[in-house]
Amino acid sequence: MYLIHVRLQGSGGTDERPDLATIITSCAEKGDGLEHVAVHPGPSGAVTLGFFLLAASLATAEDSAARLAERAVAHHPDLHGFHVLTAEAVLVPGPWWDT
Repeated sequence: MYLIHVRLQGSGGTDERPDLATIITSCAEKGDGLEHVAVHPGPSGAVTLGFFLLAASLATAEDSAARLAERAVAHHPDLHGFHVLTAEAVLVPGPWWDT
């Protein structure tokens, strides 16, 4: 399983946010490998979504997350005004980074 962070940017013109986890889940197809979505709101309409995906590789997981996010933004009316900024795994620092 892979955790892919998808960053979305909304218009920021409202404090009301759509139920992003439900929307993303409803837009998922079997081939996307989506298991769970976590939502982390940010400032000015920004939001980070954590997509937990089953995939054969990291590259496949990132591609699936990007396709799913783009599909949701393009086709779900509650996401009008949102756009996808990034869809990528987050590097976790380890003890080897300071060497």
